[in-house]
Amino acid sequence: MTKSRKPNGDSTIYQAKDGRWHGYVTVGVKDNGLPDRRHVTRKTRPEITKAVRDLEAKRDKGKVPKAGQRWTVESWLTHWVENIAALTVGENTIDGYRVAVYHHLIPGLGAHRLEKLEPEHLERLYAKMQGAGSSAGTAHQVHRTVRVALNEAVRRKAITENPATIAKAPVLDETEVEPYSVEEVQRLLLEAAKVRNTARWVIALALGLRQGEVLGLQWEDVDFEAGVILVRRGRLRPRYKHGCGDRCGRKPGYCPTKINIRRETKSTKSKAGKRPIGVPEELMKLLAQHKETQDRERLRARDLWVEKEYVFTSEVGEPLNPNTDYHRWKDLLKAAEVRDARLHDARHTAATVLLILGVPDAVVDAIMGWEPGKSARMRRRYQHMTSPVLRQTADKIGGLLWPAGGPTGNSETDAGPAQAELSLPQPSADPVSDQPVVFVANLGRQLVPFLDREHALALVDRWNAERPGHSAGVEVWDQAKWDNEGPGGRRAIRDRSVDQKVIFHAYAALRPGGERVDLAVPEQWSVAAWDFEPDLYTDRSASWRTARRPGPEQLVEVQVRGTDKVAVAAAFGEALEQAVDRAQNPGKYGDSSDW
Repeated sequence: MTKSRKPNGDSTIYQAKDGRWHGYVTVGVKDNGLPDRRHVTRKTRPEITKAVRDLEAKRDKGKVPKAGQRWTVESWLTHWVENIAALTVGENTIDGYRVAVYHHLIPGLGAHRLEKLEPEHLERLYAKMQGAGSSAGTAHQVHRTVRVALNEAVRRKAITENPATIAKAPVLDETEVEPYSVEEVQRLLLEAAKVRNTARWVIALALGLRQGEVLGLQWEDVDFEAGVILVRRGRLRPRYKHGCGDRCGRKPGYCPTKINIRRETKSTKSKAGKRPIGVPEELMKLLAQHKETQDRERLRARDLWVEKEYVFTSEVGEPLNPNTDYHRWKDLLKAAEVRDARLHDARHTAATVLLILGVPDAVVDAIMGWEPGKSARMRRRYQHMTSPVLRQTADKIGGLLWPAGGPTGNSETDAGPAQAELSLPQPSADPVSDQPVVFVANLGRQLVPFLDREHALALVDRWNAERPGHSAGVEVWDQAKWDNEGPGGRRAIRDRSVDQKVIFHAYAALRPGGERVDLAVPEQWSVAAWDFEPDLYTDRSASWRTARRPGPEQLVEVQVRGTDKVAVAAAFGEALEQAVDRAQNPGKYGDSSDW
């Protein structure tokens, strides 16, 4: 009697010559189209029967791992973060993923086989992290990262279940938002008026823009006529590589010739994030004043200025580094003597102010850039004060952030004391006419206006002493004349004496290939410069740049200047090193052949 042949694809059980039982189960099809037959072996017939039935059950439920590479936690997470996630998420998101993967998950769990990873392994890792000092928020971020990574592994059938969906993440208490009080905001604004980029901090406290949104603003986003700011991009944290070929022995970010390999900005994260914001009139005036100040800095920096049209920049036009901006915020808190807080707490303050003032929810959502599905929850976090406190605070803040007769509608009661303190300087009055006047130091080609006659006289006296034969004097202009005819208008009027420093300069030019050009003049010199002489003056100890000069010779110029002679000399050496490399490798620096 002949045995009937089993249909193709049926499971097979047999006993080998060595006495062990073997089973084969077809679970699918391989990538090459052949049947995917899985093998199991046991000592007895009942054991092999059970093993085959279990494998068939997994096959029927779709829980058999895909054939191929046997992943470890380390190999899968590395593959996922570099080859999958990096192509589909933004720069800030991938930075967070990499920290979680390389600093926490791989050191703690990397040796496990991926299919053997258990929820308990993850929970013990979270407990170990918190025991070592990590916050619950950090452990929660790690949990979210591994959950996303393992969800992808399930989709690609590298594993059948995601243990991170079973593991319990650390309890993450949603901390109550603690906005600054009215008095704290007053002190912050008073201190902000004394530093560079004053408008940057007023925008943070009044409009609640995120740090990246403020630093990513460009002048094309500011509509002075309509009184509107358009938020549509965010500043990214720079990422550097060595410009010296890793010869300096430092981290890339501290390399003297570091090169930024990341774009400066990215589009807003969501459609809700891209939004127009109406700006109070006084804040628009402050932005106009800031633009005039930036124009003076551009003239002062001359060839060192890099034109990128950002609203808030360094002294040479580069967009502000978020890390530097963070430290300036901390300095502002100390100077104002208010409690230490995150930079993001300025955004909390603005949101609370809007809710306090009774701005409609839809308008608050639009200003803050909250997505519709999350806005109600976010508003609940901010709206936690009792009604009497809300009303009292609204009365104070109305006069603090907006001009009289503004959103609160009462020109008599809304003008609080802080508004008077923060208003623009008013010119002095002439003792004879008792009319507002400006005292102008007329230096020939320079007109320098002052509120006080003493400051103007002091400048003229020193100017005449340093430049024999060049006469200078003090003129009295009425306010209307200066506003109409004076360069810079009212914003240029000074309420303090001028500053003079010795500025050290260095200059060199190189031909293609790196050969120095004989200039027949000293390469380094110094000059006494006033702060109203933008072509000579700088506040920085040393700053430098290299640039390829337009023209047939294709010369590479080196320009250095600063207040510290030693620092300028050291910067000159660094700049020359880059200039030689730039002269020899123009494509590396994006220099066009059209120069």
